[in-house]
Amino acid sequence: MKLKLKHLLLVSSLLTSVASFSQAGQILPMLEGENLEREPILLPDDLAGKYTILGLAFSKKSEKALNTWFQPSYNQFLYRPEGGSLFAGNYDVKLYFIPMFTGVKRPAYEKVMKKMTDGLDPKLHPHVLFYQGHMKDYKKVLNFDGNDIPYFYVLDPFGQIIYTTSGFYSDAKMQEIVDAVEPAWGN
Repeated sequence: MKLKLKHLLLVSSLLTSVASFSQAGQILPMLEGENLEREPILLPDDLAGKYTILGLAFSKKSEKALNTWFQPSYNQFLYRPEGGSLFAGNYDVKLYFIPMFTGVKRPAYEKVMKKMTDGLDPKLHPHVLFYQGHMKDYKKVLNFDGNDIPYFYVLDPFGQIIYTTSGFYSDAKMQEIVDAVEPAWGN
């Protein structure tokens, strides 16, 4: 009986892993927006051959969870202390947090952009990308279920999705993202 339970747990674990990687191998559909510095960004064209981490939010509720990722992601992938440090990160990655304004939410675009520009640390401004358009272009390829949680995608230097996760920040999820972008360490 114990052996069967072990096999059942192993199969369940493998199925969960396959489900979380269901987008793996897909190329990110073209996504055009602007960051909080009002610079246009076109993904995946503007990846510049770098690993990229994207966090997408489709609703106010999902934006709250997305916000839990800002500081840990900045600290892990972008922060460079003065004078160097033995423990400083050295990733050559792109990082974008993307509020998606689709459907009836489109009129709130400018108001929310101004609020975020005024309220968010300026060091994060280049990394917050606002999108305004249709969700249908992304829902099928990115395979997201609901609008109330943020979705995260790690892209290889060619724009191909190599890892996905969703929800609030956790150390375990961050470690999985770190593992996915490991080839970008030290570049």
